[in-house]
Amino acid sequence: MRLKICLAALAATLVATPALAQSFPSDTENATAKGTVLQSHSLVNGTALDFGIVTVDPVNAGTVSVSASGSPVRTTGGAGGVTLLPSSFSAARFDGLAAPLENVVLTLTPPTGGFITDAANDTITVSNMYVDQSNNLNRQANGSGNFTVYVGGDFSLAANQPSGVYSGTFQLTAQYQ
Repeated sequence: MRLKICLAALAATLVATPALAQSFPSDTENATAKGTVLQSHSLVNGTALDFGIVTVDPVNAGTVSVSASGSPVRTTGGAGGVTLLPSSFSAARFDGLAAPLENVVLTLTPPTGGFITDAANDTITVSNMYVDQSNNLNRQANGSGNFTVYVGGDFSLAANQPSGVYSGTFQLTAQYQ
């Protein structure tokens, strides 16, 4: 019995000896784990495009324009057919949220048919709409991911344009890249 215990102890010693243990080659390499987290993207309309209150001439057509800026300017054009009355007016303002320094491509879609209408379905032509003063449809969000877009427009009023409150829906689309 003692002989069996001694042989077992000797066998255990030989197996546990490093010189006799079998060794396998191995390599170790570091890798980086990473990912990108984006903030929620959003585009929110804060202010409507509003050319204010105007009167029209019974004979001459004209235009009213609102510049696309945070401090818009309202002007008239044409043959003197539009007179600006003291009233509030505004460029449309959109506030956006993107990833910091992310590029944003904008698309501006005028109202359906290029008109705004009143309750009696009288129309005013939306001659032109533009983004900011330079009509730059590409921009970059700031370091916090914020950006602001102003939309202005030119409206053509007919001679003797019917009185009414005119409105229409347009779209600004932001594609984040």
